[in-house]
Amino acid sequence: MEYLDNILFAVILGLAIGYFTINVKKLLRNIKLGQDIDRSDNPKARWKNMVMIALGQSKMIKRPIAGFLHIIVYAGFIIINIEVLEIIIDGIFGTHRVFSFLGGFYSFLIGSFEILAFLVLISVIVFWSRRNIIKLKRFVSSDLKSWPKSDANYILYFEIVLMSLFLIMNASDLWLQQMGYSHYHEAGAFPISGFIKPIFDGMNVGMVAIIERTTWWLHITGILIFLNYLYFSKHLHILLAFPNTYFANLNPLGKFNNLESVTAEVKLMMDPNADPYATPAPDANAAPIKFGASDVQDLNWVQLLNAYTCTECGRCTSSCPANITGKKLSPRKIMMDTRDRLEEVGKNIDANKGIFIPDNKTLLNDYITPEELWACTSCNACVEECPVNISPLSIIMDMRRYLVMEQSAAPMSLNAMMTNVENNGAPWQYNQQDRLNWKNES
Repeated sequence: MEYLDNILFAVILGLAIGYFTINVKKLLRNIKLGQDIDRSDNPKARWKNMVMIALGQSKMIKRPIAGFLHIIVYAGFIIINIEVLEIIIDGIFGTHRVFSFLGGFYSFLIGSFEILAFLVLISVIVFWSRRNIIKLKRFVSSDLKSWPKSDANYILYFEIVLMSLFLIMNASDLWLQQMGYSHYHEAGAFPISGFIKPIFDGMNVGMVAIIERTTWWLHITGILIFLNYLYFSKHLHILLAFPNTYFANLNPLGKFNNLESVTAEVKLMMDPNADPYATPAPDANAAPIKFGASDVQDLNWVQLLNAYTCTECGRCTSSCPANITGKKLSPRKIMMDTRDRLEEVGKNIDANKGIFIPDNKTLLNDYITPEELWACTSCNACVEECPVNISPLSIIMDMRRYLVMEQSAAPMSLNAMMTNVENNGAPWQYNQQDRLNWKNES
């Protein structure tokens, strides 16, 4: 019975890590459903992107208030969780503040953790108020109803509870240290929980020990629950922001990729030695060529990684000129829809023993409408604004390609322009011989 707590903790830790591993494997499997794309070029620039944007939060501070508060929450959550390592060791081996041998440095760490925890609490309350009281426009859009809205609040509640448990746990621990109770030896500095400690004065020492143990268990269990909740939440970007910024497109924002099949055909047309009437030899092993994307499997794996990394912050949509002028397009919705469809495809594969069974649904039409796609001006404002280098535009352009090249389903004005280019060599409806007639007009 002496080691029952340690065994129970080890079992809970093992189950949490096991479930997290299952979800990570599922996540990687879903991302790998995308088409292959090479993003191994210029590793120096990619590492710089990751350090500056994912770690340094350089794009967050473009909106100073939200950026500053987010940096506090981000730094607090990451740094405070250094203590989680100590909690895990204490939980497995039954020790008390195992790193306390670091002396003054340990006191500095614990003191810093407490100040950060307090600042995180303040920041999270401000974030909650911005969403639920002030109701900033980008947080009350139609694409943030139901689960996305609830998920954002759940995360904030999680952080409030975890930080509060952390401070109460430390306050009760400090009280027990000063009482010289059991194995609670003096260790650490507690600049915030020291103000909470007096609430335990007059309590039975055994009751305070129960409070300390209860908050300890709830704190670490809450962290493990939060870890496994990430897969189902927009806060998956806590983990994916790093690879997402590393594999982001390094080309200038206005540069679009060319389809290899089309490029090869154009080169053939321009080759004076090529026989324009020759039929290429069929390749029995080649997959049928599909232009553009109609479903998530047609997108590349970086675009699918983008979908899982989306923070749902709405900076993209709030800066989108089409959305601002009342069009149906929301770049945030494009990413959320892509992720939802990808999850649906993943569940289909899970239910059918690793094989995708066509479900008569596609990302195009069932999730994203052509009206949304054609509303895009391709200005790249959404890409520029995204704090983790997501590109909704790349998905929009690939789906547009499918509409034009596979279904000939472009808007009438665009079809007219392409017909003019084909017939007249220019976007206008005048033939080449009549183009300069305007100079003869008096």
